[in-house]
Amino acid sequence: MKNYIFLCLTFVSVFSLDSYSQQSKVNSGDKKYNNYAYVDAIKTYEKVANKGYKSEEMFKKLGNSYYFNSDFEGAAKWYSELFAMSSNIEPEYYYRYAQSLKSIGDTAKANKILDEFDTKNSNDNRAKLYKEDVNYLEQIKANSGRYNIENAGINSKYSDYGSFVYNNKLYFASARDTGNFSQRKHKWTGEYFTNIYDADVDPATYTASKVNKFKNALNSKFNEATPVFSKDGKTAYFTRNNFVDGKKGKDANKITLVKLYKATLDSKGQWTNIAPLSFTSDNYSTAHPALSPDGKTLYFASDMPGTVGQSDIYKVSINADGSYGTPENLGKTINTEGKETFPYVTDDNEIYFASDGHPGLGGLDVFVGDIDSDGTISNIQNLGADINSPKDDFAYFIDPVSRLGYFSSNKDGGLGSDDIYKFLETRRLKCIQELSGIITDIATNEILPGAKVTLYENQVIKATTTADDTGLYKLPVDCKKTYNVRAEKQDYETKEVSVTIDKVSGKTDLPIALTKRMCRVTVGDDLGKCFGIKMIYFDLDKSNIRPEAALDLEKILAVLNDYPAMKLDIRSHTDSRASHQYNEGLSDRRAKSTIQWLIKNGIKADRLTGKGYGETQLVNKCSDGVPCTEEEHQMNRRSEFIITAL
Repeated sequence: MKNYIFLCLTFVSVFSLDSYSQQSKVNSGDKKYNNYAYVDAIKTYEKVANKGYKSEEMFKKLGNSYYFNSDFEGAAKWYSELFAMSSNIEPEYYYRYAQSLKSIGDTAKANKILDEFDTKNSNDNRAKLYKEDVNYLEQIKANSGRYNIENAGINSKYSDYGSFVYNNKLYFASARDTGNFSQRKHKWTGEYFTNIYDADVDPATYTASKVNKFKNALNSKFNEATPVFSKDGKTAYFTRNNFVDGKKGKDANKITLVKLYKATLDSKGQWTNIAPLSFTSDNYSTAHPALSPDGKTLYFASDMPGTVGQSDIYKVSINADGSYGTPENLGKTINTEGKETFPYVTDDNEIYFASDGHPGLGGLDVFVGDIDSDGTISNIQNLGADINSPKDDFAYFIDPVSRLGYFSSNKDGGLGSDDIYKFLETRRLKCIQELSGIITDIATNEILPGAKVTLYENQVIKATTTADDTGLYKLPVDCKKTYNVRAEKQDYETKEVSVTIDKVSGKTDLPIALTKRMCRVTVGDDLGKCFGIKMIYFDLDKSNIRPEAALDLEKILAVLNDYPAMKLDIRSHTDSRASHQYNEGLSDRRAKSTIQWLIKNGIKADRLTGKGYGETQLVNKCSDGVPCTEEEHQMNRRSEFIITAL
C-alpha cells in the first residue's frame, strides 16, 4: 500500500471422573447384584495411605483421583508423595503434577517440573510450547497452492483496494480520476482522495463489472473506504477522515486522523444520520470495520490506548438499543508489536486479518485465526504464497460457501499502486480431523457402550460425547494439536491418555481400554486379588510380618471393617523346594501369624480361619524333581484370602 493510505486512512500504518474415592453405594438386598459385595479398592488405598504406608502405585491412583476431579490441592499432595519416593515415573505424571502446582500458585516449582517433563518427553509440546521455534517458511509453503487468482477486472492506474460484497455488488475504495476538476488530491501522494465505489458481481463467478462511484452522502471531499453493511442493508459502517458537517477534527498535533462512521438508510433510499461511533476520538484512529455474522459485534483496527503495537484489532459489542460496549483488544495471540489491520470474520468463526508482525513474506501478509468460544484467537496461520507476496497484501474477503473472494495487494504486476484480485480457494486451509476409537474392558475386551468421553486441551473441556452401542466414540479435533482424552464409566477406573493429531486431514484412531474400578466378589472368591496381593511377605524361614506385608494387610483390614459380616479363610502356600513336612509347618505358622495380626488390629477371631497348605495345592507342574524357573516356583508361593461369608 502507498504511504498515503497508512498516514491518512489507517492512522500511521493501517492499522469428572467418577472419583476413585467415591464409594459405590450398593444395597445388599438389591437382586440385580445377585447378593454380590462390591469393594472400592481406591477408597481402601486412601485409608491405608493416611496411616503412613507408602506405595508408588497407590500414590498414582490417589493423585489421579483428585486430579480428575479438579481438586488440585489434593492431587498435588499425593503426587508430591509419589515424587518423593521415586524419580523414575512416567512423563504424564510430571505434567499432571506441574498443572496441579500451577493451579495452587506454586509456579516456580511447576516450571521446574515442566522442565523435567520436557526433558523426559520432548515430543510432547504441552510443557514448553514456546521453546519450539516454528519454521514459518515451511508452514507458508505447506499453505500455498490453494488458490486460483486473477485480476478482478475493475482496477485503475490509481489505488483500488478493500472489498465487501453485499446484494451482488462489490464495494471498494478507489483513488481513480473521475474527470471532475473539483477532485481533491492528496498533497503527499499526488493521487486523488479515495471514495467508495461499487461494481456489479456475478454471484456464480464473482466476476465484477460496471464500476460506479457510490453517489451518496457516504462520500465526502476527503478519504472514505472499507464500508460494511448490516444484513438488512439499513446500516452502514465505514472509514472516513475525521470530517463531519464540513469540519475537520484534529488531534493534539493538528493531524486529521481517521474514524469509524455509521449511517442509516431512510425510507427514500438515502444514507442519513452520518456520525462517528461513540468510542472514537480525535486523538487516535479507528478504521476498517467488520461485522460478526450475527451482527452483534463490530471488529476494527485502532491505535487507541492499550494497543500492543502500531495498530491492533479490537472488537466492540453492538447493543440492542444501538449503543456500544467497551472496545476490547483481541489480545497478544493476534496482536503484535507491529501492525494488525483489515479484519474480516466468517460464519466458520474464523478471523482473517493483515499483519506485518506475524511471520510472513514481507510487508503485510494475510493470516487467519480461529475465534474460540471464549472470544480468544488461536491457531493463527499464514494463508500462503498465493495470496501473500513480499509486498503488502490485505483486505481479504471470502464467501464461505462458494470459496470465492477478493483481496488487495500492491504486488508487482498490478495496474495501479494497489489492485483488487479475485480468487477461488480450491483447498481449505483448515485441517479437519476426527478422533475416534472403541472403549473396551481391558481384561475381557468386552465393548463398553455408554462410556463418557471428554476431550481436553490445556485442562479446558473442548467436547464431550458418549460411546454408542458398539463402544465407538467420535470427536472433532484440530490438526497438529495435542489433547488429553478422558474415558469414564461406572465401576471402571477413569483413564486419561494424551494424543497428538496429525497435520493433515483424516481420522485418528484412539481405542481406550478401561480397568474395573470395583472388585465384585462373592463367597469363594479371593479378596486379595482385588488389590493384587499375591503373597504376604515374611523373612526367610520366619513368620514375622514384614513392613510390605503390613501394607497389604492394611487393605484387607480396611475391607473387613467396611463389611462387618464378611468372614475370611486365610490360606498360605509354598513351592516344592523343601520337604513336604517343613513347607506345611512354615505355611501354617504364616497363616496363623496373618490371622493374629488382623485380630490384634481389631478383627474378631470368629471371623477368621486359616491354614497352611505347604506344597499340597500347587498351581502348576513344579512338584518335587520337576525342573522349573524361578517365576514358575513363585506362582506357587501365594497367600489367599477366601471369602467364606458375606
